[in-house]
Amino acid sequence: MFGIGMPEMILILAIALIVIGPKKLPDLAKYLGRAIGEFKNAASDFKESIDIHSEINDVKNQFDDINDSIKHVADIKPDGEGEDTSSGMPGGEADGRDGGSTPSQKPDENKPV
Repeated sequence: MFGIGMPEMILILAIALIVIGPKKLPDLAKYLGRAIGEFKNAASDFKESIDIHSEINDVKNQFDDINDSIKHVADIKPDGEGEDTSSGMPGGEADGRDGGSTPSQKPDENKPV
């Protein structure tokens, strides 16, 4: 554990016992144990969120590949399907006008009849 052997741990505990005192040492140990446990839980949650993020990226990449494949297939058209047939009219005009006619004009009201 961090390159600290048993002799170093005994020395640290002896110094802590002298500095902190025998009454507060159990409370300090309990506090340190809880803090280390919370740190381990936080590290575990962080690792899990990183794993979930990488899985989401994998799924996103798969959807992007499928989307690209669908677009590629949609771009390939058999012969004769390149014309605009959405209006059902020859020439592909969807507005219904023949292009050359003008709308009917009302007679001018100021003109004598």
